[in-house]
Amino acid sequence: MIEPNRQGEVWVFAEQEDGTIPDVVLELCGKARALADQLGVKAGAVLAGSDRGSLPAQLIAHGIDNLYVVEDKRLEHFQTSPYTRIVCSLIQKHEPQIVLYGATALGRDLAPRVASEMRAGMTADCTDLQIQDVTDPRTKQVHENLLLQIRPAFGGNIIATIVNYDWWPQMATVREGVMPLQEPDLARSGQVIAEPVELDDSLFPVKLIERHIEPRTVNLKGARVIVAGGGGVGSRDSFKLIHELAGAIGGAVGASRAAVDGGYIGKEHQIGQTGTTVRPALYIAAGISGAVQHRAGMEESAKIIAINTDPEAPIFSVAHYGIVGDMRKVIPLLVKSLKERR
Repeated sequence: MIEPNRQGEVWVFAEQEDGTIPDVVLELCGKARALADQLGVKAGAVLAGSDRGSLPAQLIAHGIDNLYVVEDKRLEHFQTSPYTRIVCSLIQKHEPQIVLYGATALGRDLAPRVASEMRAGMTADCTDLQIQDVTDPRTKQVHENLLLQIRPAFGGNIIATIVNYDWWPQMATVREGVMPLQEPDLARSGQVIAEPVELDDSLFPVKLIERHIEPRTVNLKGARVIVAGGGGVGSRDSFKLIHELAGAIGGAVGASRAAVDGGYIGKEHQIGQTGTTVRPALYIAAGISGAVQHRAGMEESAKIIAINTDPEAPIFSVAHYGIVGDMRKVIPLLVKSLKERR
């Protein structure tokens, strides 16, 4: 833990694999930039690896002022212990007030280890971050400009706001897609700072012999058109209609949590607070009631078409066009019409 440092920077852990930075890191760079501007401090990032390549320019273009770089050939592939040592050493040296991580497999491994090592707080899987004054309800003391770490809790049934006013730095992992990816500003300038961190061989207990990377089967975040089915679809067999409509219009297949829990489709297709957040040009929701947890992951779509038998279903409150009817009858008509127009 470090003492609260109101002049501390807002940091992002810039994870990378094979010289590629995932989108969530760049999304966090834009968010760190906004938070830092609100606090009147600089935005920083920590980049560790064996070869920085062109990554510093990419991070600076997305809003970073100070980039702290640790290079070592043994850091070519992520291992928890040396990366924990690097982040903790730099936190103790520079005392940032906020550190953000992507809620990726790597970030979910590293962030809790750093929090444990630093004896600091950490909130996992945030969907929003804000800066605000907070009054302690017991002491009435006002804590200025704390990071509100907002995330779904209890299975997504409530939204929890978590603050940390004393066990700093304030740390959080953030889900991919919940923060907008800002356009890079190639004219931005920033400082690249090489950081010497001692890493003895005992921190590298794992020897990588062979690596197998499973390719991604669905890219909901990058899809311009999504056809999603919910619990109202009724069965795995009926869910084939969702695939059929998606195929007819060249869209990706999504699903609500109810459809995933019902076994109609895999979790990698889940959209909402406990799945992927999407912003496609067209989102077709079939048999989805529109619980707040699902709407939070798709309501920023440019155009939404909802198909549901219940005219009072909440999904119609965010839909631009609504069809009250049975999707088992509506979708075949849509597919037929699309084929006739070709």
